Amino acid sequence: MPYTVPAARAAAGAPTRLREEIQSRLEALADTHRVPGAQLVLDTGTETLSLYTGTADTATGVPFTADTAVALGSLTKPYTAALVLLLADDGDLDLDEPVAAHLPELSGLPGVTVRHLLSHTGGLPTGPDSDAASTTNGSRYLAALCTAEQALFPPGTDFSYSNAGYVAAGRLVETITGMPWHEAVRTLLLDSLGTRPAFIGDTAAARPTAAGHAVNTATGQVRPVRQYLAPLEAPAGALLGSAADLAALGSALVGRSQVLPPAVAKEMRRGESGARPGALADGWGLGVALFRQGERVWCGHDGNAQGTSCHLRADAESGMVVAFTGNAGGATGLWRDLTRELERVAGIRVPATARPATDRGRPVALPECLGTYRNGGVAYRVAAGPDGSPVLSIDGDLSLPLVCYPDLTFDLLDPATGRPEPGGRFHRDPAGGRVERVQVSGRTARRVDDC
Repeated sequence: MPYTVPAARAAAGAPTRLREEIQSRLEALADTHRVPGAQLVLDTGTETLSLYTGTADTATGVPFTADTAVALGSLTKPYTAALVLLLADDGDLDLDEPVAAHLPELSGLPGVTVRHLLSHTGGLPTGPDSDAASTTNGSRYLAALCTAEQALFPPGTDFSYSNAGYVAAGRLVETITGMPWHEAVRTLLLDSLGTRPAFIGDTAAARPTAAGHAVNTATGQVRPVRQYLAPLEAPAGALLGSAADLAALGSALVGRSQVLPPAVAKEMRRGESGARPGALADGWGLGVALFRQGERVWCGHDGNAQGTSCHLRADAESGMVVAFTGNAGGATGLWRDLTRELERVAGIRVPATARPATDRGRPVALPECLGTYRNGGVAYRVAAGPDGSPVLSIDGDLSLPLVCYPDLTFDLLDPATGRPEPGGRFHRDPAGGRVERVQVSGRTARRVDDC
């Protein structure tokens, strides 16, 4: 049964034995998933449990602390969205006006609104990788990408996770405030949250920071990895922060602080029509993912940079906020296992992923889905494998077997374990005929060719 607020407070009040047990599980799971260091914060608004373990950088041996900042990856996006909502609350823009009213570089997509950007429902492609983005500026980047020819679907009708949308949101902030995004997010949001700013690319860190890590497949050793992001992509993924910093944002999102006016926090948490994120979450608001758990709807976001994995969940009904950071790719698995342990030892149920799909019937071949699909410069090819079952490749790499179902959803088989993981879904055209799109892990691609 779902946890009750008194039970959650008992956990956050942290009797010594419970605190020690959660700390022990955090340390054991970090070791199991080969994550050098991690942080966990449980906050009810009246009491807070803050735990951390391990090493911030295996090259130097510097230990993790509660203040160590970790590259948040896409968890930067809720901060950028909050900036835009604050500007809207001040009357500087309208969420339902075309973005092109402020950014001429989006004139090729006149139907895309500010709301569409923040909810990933504008049909914008994902965008080029950081290396390609480093050779241009934000205006040229958006003008080349945001065209009718590259649009994935009509605005407001579907969902496709897009860094480009948040590059545009950051440009919007800069255009209206006259400040660079880094300065705007610091002065308008981070200072109020009590978060000391740190960003990927800083030449001199103003606070302790963690390196990202990956496992060297040849030696089996965990080693630091270089973290890089093109400057124009900063509003989509450049922020560093601790679990305590994420918890401060979570408190604002559920209306427990004055940093976000109640109307702004509520607007961010409200599910947007057309936002069907598939495997990413159960719904999407303005800058935050939505996760259903029984009658509750948690908001939050996940973020992965090079060699880090960070997660935020907040429940407006109870006020519970849970934040986690880890400085290795394996921290995603650590987070999922940790949420199960929190339920086991403390009675706190935290949704780590979208709800499991209900019974979808027996797997089917779906030969009508075979073909090539494209999102910007990324090609997704679904072809028949040696045994006739569909196989997905992305830009010619990997070959992931698909398990397809009559409702056009599919699972991906993990190549390491063979276990099915929620993968996405196919879409027919509005008349219910030909399959015209595929969504893979929240990113939609438009069909361009048959197999």
